[in-house]
Amino acid sequence: MNAKLVTLGSATAVAVLLSLFVLADDEREWLFPGRDVEVVANPEYEAECGACHYAYQPGLLPARSWEALMAGLDNHFGDNAGLDSALAERITAYLTGRAADASEARLSRRIMRSLGASDAPLRISDVPTIAREHEEIPVGLHRENPDVGSLSNCSACHRRAADGLYNEHTVNVPGYGEWDD
Repeated sequence: MNAKLVTLGSATAVAVLLSLFVLADDEREWLFPGRDVEVVANPEYEAECGACHYAYQPGLLPARSWEALMAGLDNHFGDNAGLDSALAERITAYLTGRAADASEARLSRRIMRSLGASDAPLRISDVPTIAREHEEIPVGLHRENPDVGSLSNCSACHRRAADGLYNEHTVNVPGYGEWDD
């Protein structure tokens, strides 16, 4: 009888382990807690870019997108965000070295899987996997919400964004509350 229980327990354990490999990254997320993207770890980038907007983690875009953004700072979404060339080179190296295509973080991998080989979105909200995650959210909760303003204001709703956490369990929309899809 004890041998049967051991065999049954072992078979159950094997079945559970095998099922974990079948689950997609998104479905395993709760089993393997951790950051969705690496946190920002560059004081120059944080100071320069974070002075005007949220300092997006490099893992939210591929290197080719960061290169294009940094090359076009003289017209950065309608503003001149030009930097000294040496500083711009250092920040570009930081961003491209930790971009989605150089990262093993969960969301970074999903971002790269959602992009074509030459896609270089300039807006994080244009990344297919991120756009899909936000398409069900009514504009009244972001664009028309004075405490949010647009989907580019990640930290307004993703209360753990600075920690590299963007999953739905960390979302609290100002004036609405916790988001549960």
